[in-house]
Amino acid sequence: MKNTLLCIGLILSGFSIHAQSAKGYVFNDTNGNGKKDTSEKGIENVCVCNGVLVTKTDKNGLYQLPVGKDNIIFVIKPGGYKVKSDENNLPKYYYIHKPEGSPALKYKGVAPTGPLPASIDFALESQPEEDNFTALIFGDPQPYTETEVQHFAKGVVSEVEGIRQIAFGLSLGDLVGDNLDLHLPYIQSVKKIGLPWYNLMGNHDMDYDAKSDSLSDDTYEAHFGPANYAFNYGKAHFIILDDIVYPDPRDQKGYWGGFRKDQLDFVENDLKHVSKDQLVILAYHIPLETEGESYRLEDRKRLFDILKDFPNVFTISAHTHLQRQNFFTAEHGWAGAKPLHEYNAGTTSGDWYSGELNEMGVPVSTMRDGTPKGYAFLKIKGNQYSIDYKVVGKPADYQMEIFAPKVIPSQRGTSAGIFANFFMGHKSNVVEYRIDETPWKPMAFVEDEDPTYLNSLFKWDTSDKLLSGRRPSNAVKSTHLWRGSFVPNLTEGEHFIEVKATDMFGKTTVQKKAFLVEKQ
Repeated sequence: MKNTLLCIGLILSGFSIHAQSAKGYVFNDTNGNGKKDTSEKGIENVCVCNGVLVTKTDKNGLYQLPVGKDNIIFVIKPGGYKVKSDENNLPKYYYIHKPEGSPALKYKGVAPTGPLPASIDFALESQPEEDNFTALIFGDPQPYTETEVQHFAKGVVSEVEGIRQIAFGLSLGDLVGDNLDLHLPYIQSVKKIGLPWYNLMGNHDMDYDAKSDSLSDDTYEAHFGPANYAFNYGKAHFIILDDIVYPDPRDQKGYWGGFRKDQLDFVENDLKHVSKDQLVILAYHIPLETEGESYRLEDRKRLFDILKDFPNVFTISAHTHLQRQNFFTAEHGWAGAKPLHEYNAGTTSGDWYSGELNEMGVPVSTMRDGTPKGYAFLKIKGNQYSIDYKVVGKPADYQMEIFAPKVIPSQRGTSAGIFANFFMGHKSNVVEYRIDETPWKPMAFVEDEDPTYLNSLFKWDTSDKLLSGRRPSNAVKSTHLWRGSFVPNLTEGEHFIEVKATDMFGKTTVQKKAFLVEKQ
């Protein structure tokens, strides 16, 4: 490794010229013991990162990077290899270097790691990886109590426990709700799924007593490793980011959506080693498209500038406890050849474990836009992607909720509407309906509160006795709601409403609902 390149790296990263160097080997762990044996060869051209700089291993598998007193060294897993997972199915692709440990924090953070080892080696094991694969995605588990951890485990984890033909899982932040001692019960719950499980940090996973943003992830790091990292699977390149700036530099209170310079430097340095024909997937917690001043727009602009020359980019977030499809174009500062898609995923906690208890004793917890709680399957085919949303406790084809009167009069008709909440939808989708076997007609997209959700709130507010569970949050306008009208002169008896919707990936779903026409 050339000294001139190392010096340039030192200057670019802001490390002192006297900084220590971490070095070691990325090697083919043929016997799977996690240690580099003399017979095991290094792997060339594998990326290794110190959190900012990214270097490649030489022909012997050797790398070298500068480190300070607060670094996590990690290997960027190449396609066709796997890293070992620990007993909790958490991938171990990193080494924490904090010789003095974390500063004094309520949740302790990282214990002192001591002197830098002479060699920090990363074991990789060869594994077959198809270019077509599926990942399981969780938004905001966010339990605030042990009871809510059990709700998460019983209501969500149990449904996918032992699932097959899934490459790995990823949780999109807010793994817990402020009590960082619950990280360990969360880990034990997700462990039961039986998949390698990646995580990212949410605003409720932070050390709120940290004095600077760079230290606000110390307890997260102790449990999960780096808050910013990358890996490859098949032809897809995943970048996982912490996009919470804390404390908010505007008032030193709360948090702000955005990135530090060193985080964006990492993204830029990482992508220098990624082919332009790969699918690049960025996952973070707070969506880039937020209302008001809740995101630092200059950070978003620099991220967009870094990504603009990659034709196949997809981004995924959580945080809002809603489900939305966001698209960025030139008006948002995006200069890519086609709009940038962000999937703002529905959550496994739904509306924060609210609502009545179901037959399992778990809160129903439908989200404020009418999306039932659930999880997503991210399906990759080469450098293309699609998403399937799965509602917890429902068949896979349950993709919308139809709201309509149960009975209408035969003579006068009704001004009541037929509403379809298409959970994966957005306003550009085609949604059609028909009554009985009449021709299909388009429904009108509306931004309004979901009537099914409103109906559940009215049940709470008009009940003359306390209901089990906790009242749901007030409704917000849904971004995936459509309306149609009843046709006149329907005969008395039973009739059927059918709604057909096609999502952005070309997948069509049809739902059916019965209603009665009676003489008044």
